[in-house]
Amino acid sequence: MPTYDYKCKSCGHRWELFQSMTAKPVKACPECGKKTAERLIGIGAAVLFKGGGFYQTDYRSESYKKAAAADAPKADAHKADTPKAESTPKPEAKKAEPASKPAKGPKPKGD
Repeated sequence: MPTYDYKCKSCGHRWELFQSMTAKPVKACPECGKKTAERLIGIGAAVLFKGGGFYQTDYRSESYKKAAAADAPKADAHKADTPKAESTPKPEAKKAEPASKPAKGPKPKGD
């Protein structure tokens, strides 16, 4: 809810009033009681951020943007060098070892 500035045309008293945007302007002056008060058009208040969100310090600095732009071509070149998943050759089936080679393991008992 915004804060509005008011001024009495009769006595010149000025005050602020915290009220809803949809509320009708106040006419009665709290100082003199006459119904000659008017809502003033002000410059508005500064924006107040609360909670999570973007703040002025959350935006990237110019040095970061320049460094990111310098790294971009390198990243694109790396992507071009790597093969796509569709064109990657399938691994060959493991070849069986020759039968003449003795099997490793414990020797059978009884020989």
